[in-house]
Amino acid sequence: MNTQWNALKTMLAAKLEPGSFKVWIMPLEAKVSDGTLHLLAPNAYMARWVRNKLTNCIEACLRELSYDLRLEIGVGAQKKESCAQGQAETKKTEAKKDESVRRIQPDLPGASRARIQKRAWRHSFQDFVEGESNRLALAAAKEVCREKSDIQTLYVNSSSGLGKTHLVQAVGQDITMQGQERVNYLTADEFSSRYVASLKNNDVESFKDELRNLDVLLLEDIHFLQNKPKIQETALSIVRGLQDHGGRVIFTSSFTPKEIEKVDRAFYANFCANGVITRIENPDASMRSEIISRKAHSAHMRISDAVCTLIATSLDGNVRQIESCLQSIFFKANLLHSEITTELALGVLKEYVNLVRSPDLTLLTNLVCQNYGLDAETLSSRSRCQRNVLGRNTIFYLARKHTDLTLKEIGQPFSRRHSTVLQGITAVEKELSMNSPLGRQIARVVSLVEEHVGAKRVEHA
Repeated sequence: MNTQWNALKTMLAAKLEPGSFKVWIMPLEAKVSDGTLHLLAPNAYMARWVRNKLTNCIEACLRELSYDLRLEIGVGAQKKESCAQGQAETKKTEAKKDESVRRIQPDLPGASRARIQKRAWRHSFQDFVEGESNRLALAAAKEVCREKSDIQTLYVNSSSGLGKTHLVQAVGQDITMQGQERVNYLTADEFSSRYVASLKNNDVESFKDELRNLDVLLLEDIHFLQNKPKIQETALSIVRGLQDHGGRVIFTSSFTPKEIEKVDRAFYANFCANGVITRIENPDASMRSEIISRKAHSAHMRISDAVCTLIATSLDGNVRQIESCLQSIFFKANLLHSEITTELALGVLKEYVNLVRSPDLTLLTNLVCQNYGLDAETLSSRSRCQRNVLGRNTIFYLARKHTDLTLKEIGQPFSRRHSTVLQGITAVEKELSMNSPLGRQIARVVSLVEEHVGAKRVEHA
């Protein structure tokens, strides 16, 4: 038996923190009878702690050593006083812990279930805007919420501000509403801080146990675990233990798994071999319009379709950028006691000049139409209404000035020949040079459009 016990202790020493091994394993005595391994602790408290905290680990080691033995943990003769003192000191540390942190051990009769502090989830699936850019990630996240989900590991990656946090928070809320309280949300930075704190308190196993026995673990910004091999090892141990009893994990990152360097290969393999990897892309214009409309509604602000389209076609960055711009527009409108007009929106959008895309013909057309109050579709008709002609000519002028398009390419969307485009540009330049009332009107529109797209303004003689 001594040989078997020594082999088992050697394996446990490799798996446990040195402090935990010294305090909880070294004082144990081992006996085998009738196919059962009896581990005897010096007192009832220690026996209970080992039974609740280390049973899974010990049984896993027995299986790895191919020892066909049942495990029973009880009270035996007390060991050396030094061990008892060490156990007493650790007992004091244990007593200081938050009572909400408990081992979940559903396989052991009478074991207490972890009581995770309830979180006020900030986002839900109801306010998550679905589009082509995030449809797969959303479907996978909803699948994770099913108690009998086929997905045990979901890895969501995207650039910053595209909805990763919204998605995992929505998962947390949905699962909590189902009555599954064993769900926890941590950033990788929070995970690391808690691990370090548990290490200082000689209480790493309790930290592992709390997370290992969740129904769902939501772990954000996993790339921050780079260059932290011990924390990666701990995270992998937690994930494997969690999945052993059917738990699910969602990781998020700004990078794909293969882009994350200096990560243990076993940790990486858990993403690739045991789960689903999905990416969230930038929202398209229609999705941005929906986001803007919902944000305005939730802020109790009225925003016209024209202004909504203006913002959606101007900002092609992330959702946070859109939200920041909207907050500035709402603040300015409230401060001035004004409606959200195109001019007001443009005044705010110019502050995002370095973030908006380069001007193209579609963007220029939308901006000119919004400033003149025109319908873009009518500009390609045969109508020679003065307002339509003015709108077309202004677009021709701006497109020639700020794009590399030829006269023919500028005229094609409007069913106009290159000669017509040339005539229109000449007419605008003439009005501007004369500084006529019409010229001043055109100059004002040109100025607003150029400020909006971040183009260099040119003084007109």
